[in-house]
Amino acid sequence: MASEYTDRELMVTAAASEIDDGDVAFVGMRLPLIAFQVAVSTHAPNAMAVYESGVVRDSPADGFIHTMCDLPNLNEAVSTTGMIDIMSRLQRGDVDVGFLGGAEIDRYGNLNTTWVDAGDREIRLPGSGGACDIAAMAGRTVLLMPHEPRRFVEEVNYVTSPGYASDGSARENHPAPGGGPSALVTSKATFGFDDAGELYLRSLHPGEDADEVLEAFPWDVNTAEDVGEGSVTTTAEPTAEELELVRTFDPDGFWT
Repeated sequence: MASEYTDRELMVTAAASEIDDGDVAFVGMRLPLIAFQVAVSTHAPNAMAVYESGVVRDSPADGFIHTMCDLPNLNEAVSTTGMIDIMSRLQRGDVDVGFLGGAEIDRYGNLNTTWVDAGDREIRLPGSGGACDIAAMAGRTVLLMPHEPRRFVEEVNYVTSPGYASDGSARENHPAPGGGPSALVTSKATFGFDDAGELYLRSLHPGEDADEVLEAFPWDVNTAEDVGEGSVTTTAEPTAEELELVRTFDPDGFWT
């Protein structure tokens, strides 16, 4: 195992582990840009990435990328099409896993990237972009978020990207083909979603204490034991190979 790594580097490798070999992954900005490249370079060589800009690729970019539109992400791509082609793939149900982030998340995996109530004022956020489409139509979604109490709320101010509604029933009552959130990766732990669509603690990152991790939530978060998923495990540390790859794909730590 690698001896030293940052919280974000661990988030990258934890997110990469959520990509299965052969998956078509809808890759967003920031850490997912690196996570896909790690996955396709290690345990998922047959995975493919699609990007909202129209890029489709099955290999790492040939240089550091700030955005999905950077030239290293276009070089040797499988195809460079347009947004309509990528969103059509999503609508057809061809995307296995999509990556999302947000300003707020609630116990049923609903995400808010539209606005938050700051008490004396509303703070406007960037909005949905393609996030709602990904949440509604990807086979499953993996959510990435810093572990900060302000992000975990009983009910999001605005449902930008749907999870499992407010009672776990959203997927049963929604005509979209997507399967909903399968994991939330934070800077302290990884969470799953139980059969009722509610978030639960799946694994703790190395050195983290469960009580301290769960203090950030305004509700009593279930654990793997509570929902019959075995016991809470320890998130795998980045291997030396994975850490070398992360730092190759993000050499100056711009994202990590």
